[in-house]
Amino acid sequence: MKALIYKPSKSVTQSGSKKTDKWILEFSRSSSPTIDPLMKWTSSTDTQNQVKMKFSSKDLAVAYAEKNSIEYRVKEPKKSKTRPKSYSDNFSYDKKTPWTH
Repeated sequence: MKALIYKPSKSVTQSGSKKTDKWILEFSRSSSPTIDPLMKWTSSTDTQNQVKMKFSSKDLAVAYAEKNSIEYRVKEPKKSKTRPKSYSDNFSYDKKTPWTH
């Protein structure tokens, strides 16, 4: 049983960073899904891939995995660069591209 420990990235549809403060331990898929011949639904006998455990820190998630003998991989979050921007910069005279409607 393998697991991935990661910190989720922020939603691309929102500017806020809600739900990105927790670390998640998620089990990887151990068997491939099958397609039901009658209904064409996708099913699987593996229910571990539905489990997502949330931890307040990376150390707690790693400690849980080691305590329960779970093979894990840690995916470190990427640091995003934020450039400070002022609203008045939209109307400055030395813009690289002209402001038009």
